[in-house]
This record gives sequence, C-alpha cells and structure tokens, in this order.
Amino acid sequence: MLETLKETVSWLRPQIPVETNIGIILGTGLGELANSITGKKEIPYETIPHFPVSTVEGHSGKLITGRLGGKPILAMQGRFHFYEGYDMKQVTYPVRVMQLLGFKYLFVSNAAGGMNGSFRVGDIMLIEDHINLFPEHPLRGKNHEALGVRFPDMSKPYDPELRKLAVSIAQENNIKLQSGVYVGTQGPTFETPAEYYYFKIIGGDAVGMSTVPEVIVARHGGLKVLAFSIITDLGVYGKIVEVSHEEVQEAAKIAQPKMAFIMEEVIRQL
Repeated sequence: MLETLKETVSWLRPQIPVETNIGIILGTGLGELANSITGKKEIPYETIPHFPVSTVEGHSGKLITGRLGGKPILAMQGRFHFYEGYDMKQVTYPVRVMQLLGFKYLFVSNAAGGMNGSFRVGDIMLIEDHINLFPEHPLRGKNHEALGVRFPDMSKPYDPELRKLAVSIAQENNIKLQSGVYVGTQGPTFETPAEYYYFKIIGGDAVGMSTVPEVIVARHGGLKVLAFSIITDLGVYGKIVEVSHEEVQEAAKIAQPKMAFIMEEVIRQL
C-alpha cells in the first residue's frame, strides 16, 4: 500500500502548489463549492495513478487545485463509497494521499437524513461526533507506523477549535447552524422507519453513507477535521416520507451556498 501511495503522491506533487495543506471532500449535491475556487486546475480521477473512480450521480470525479478563502486548497469533487463495491482502503485512499502530501486540515461535507426532531430539510449540521456502523473498519489489517499508530485516539475526531470558529462565523452572519452526531452506515438503501428510530436511540442526530471512514483515516494521519451535513430528508418518527436520490441532491443544492460560505470563511481565518 505504501508503495502505491508514494507513486500517486509523486505523480500529483508537481501539480499541487507546495504550500497547499487544506483538503476538501465535497459530497452529494455539494460540488458547486468548486465554483468559488479561483485559479483552479482540474485533474480527472481516471488520470491519477491508482486512484478509484466515482460512480455515483452527483459526484463529478475530479481533483481541483486552486484557492479558496485566499488559501491554496485541494478539493475532491466526488468521493468514494463502500456501497459502490470499494473496500475501505480504496474509500479512504485520497485522504492517505493528502496525508503524504503534508496536509494539515480536512474539510468534509455530506448529505444526511435527520433524526433530530428540531431539524428541518435544508438545515446545516456541524458534526460534533460520529457513530461508526460500517461493517469494515478502514484501519483493519497491518498497521504502517509511517501512517499512524496502531490504536489512534478518537476522543476528538472533529477539531474543537475549528468547530468553535464555524459556530462563530455562522452566528455573525445569521446562518442557522445545527450541531449533532453523525451515524455512518454502508447503504445504499435509505433507512427504514425502525432504523431511523434505532439510530436516534443510540445517540444519532443524522445518518449517511460516508464521512466516517475518511475522518478516521484523517485522524489516524494527524489531520484536523471539520465536517458538515446538509439535512436533505427527515427520519423523525411520524414525519418520515418516501425519498429519492434526486430529492436529496435538490435539497443539498438549495442549502449548500450557506455551508460553502461558512467553510470558505473558516479557511480564510485559519
């Protein structure tokens, strides 16, 4: 794995400004943040050695270099999911690449179903913690000390200072920002009413099919993480309705400008 990663990094390094230390993963319907990136250069996934290729509608499948909030960044427009058939090493491969490129920060976004009774479709939830319900762990297998310790601490998976900054920016700009716990599941089915109820009982506020593996690997590699969910459907008991992927994408598109603004301002103030 290390040799494969080194080959990918060697290929990418000349195309990424050396001072870049911020990575961004854009989820379902949230790829439009890329429009705010200036001086951008696009690198299709299929041209990158050993990189997986995104297969999900709403995920463009390219790396974007440029500047956001005045800082050099590298953004993934389209991520990889366990339900696509990738194993966890493939799902988290881009995060390992960012780690070996010397990145310090990872910003993550996703679309999620909300179980919290105070949530509404279109709300932005700042992720304060997560519950990992994926059937495979991204750190399972031989541990490479060059990438991180065997048993990484996860007491603060989402950086407290970055979250504090995001809350402050939202308040200053009158943007409603929820906060809660994200439950990560494998998908690809949306949840049943009983599953929503179960996820709420165990402490979840929102549920989705991504993010958790990437965050675990980022923390293993020493990156500081800030993550947001856009609530695109509700799993609140008594309010559950049928949902489609197209509806999720549409809800995400409506809410994403506010999330994009917060993310950009956090980056600006780093």
